[in-house]
Amino acid sequence: MPEHDRGAQLAHEMMQAARSVAVAESLTGGRLSSSLAELPDAAQWYVGSVVAYSARVKHDVLEVPDVPVVSEPAAIALAEGVARLLGADLTIAVTGVGGPEPQDGVAPGTVWMARYDGGRTRARCFSFAGGPEEVIDQTCNAAIDWLLADA
Repeated sequence: MPEHDRGAQLAHEMMQAARSVAVAESLTGGRLSSSLAELPDAAQWYVGSVVAYSARVKHDVLEVPDVPVVSEPAAIALAEGVARLLGADLTIAVTGVGGPEPQDGVAPGTVWMARYDGGRTRARCFSFAGGPEEVIDQTCNAAIDWLLADA
């Protein structure tokens, strides 16, 4: 399904279910938030985001524990932290390495994502190919797909 159609489907499903969505993002630097804000009726279901690009913001604002910021525990803490701060029913969090160089021993294209849904949090690790721009695009698409998967 084309990106625009998936986004419209997400907006429709969130409106139908009267659910709210929030985002915690690092690697994508606000792009995921922007893509959700552009969707139909976003003001009705999209709460907002915390763009935690620096490790300090991840730790101080979203309460990521003292773990590597590109890891499963960090992604889970991001998803739960933004749910707590913004009061959303459903959240998605992304943290990763866009490249072109590794970060803290983590290979470029490695992305951890976590999804919080009503008290249950799950995490997944992705390995995307390409340069930073392609990794960011693939991350945003995967996040929308995961929001849709169980909507």
